[in-house]
Amino acid sequence: MIGTAKFRLGRTLATPAALQAIKESGQDAAFFLNRHIVGDWGEVCQDDAQLNNEALKDGGHIISAYTTLKGVRLWIITEAMDGQGQRAATTILLPDEY
Repeated sequence: MIGTAKFRLGRTLATPAALQAIKESGQDAAFFLNRHIVGDWGEVCQDDAQLNNEALKDGGHIISAYTTLKGVRLWIITEAMDGQGQRAATTILLPDEY
C-alpha cells in the first residue's frame, strides 16, 4: 500500500461484473482498494470528495470512482456501521449495479 490507510474497509466485496472488468483491464482490485483507503477518491466531484473527507471524521459512507485501463468505470463504496468510524463493508461495483 502506498500511503497510510485513513479508515478500515470492513468486509471487502466485489460484484462479478466489477471483477471481470478489472481482470480484462489487466489490473488488480488491490490497486483500486489501495487508492480508496488512502483517500485518493479518484474521479468523484468536489462535493463528494468533501463528503468523503467529512466521513473520515463522522463515520459516514465513503465513495470513490475510478476508470480501468479499458475505460470501464468502477465505484468503491464503504458503508458506515456507526459514528465511531467502524465500517460494515466495502464493495467494488459498476455504477449501474448500485
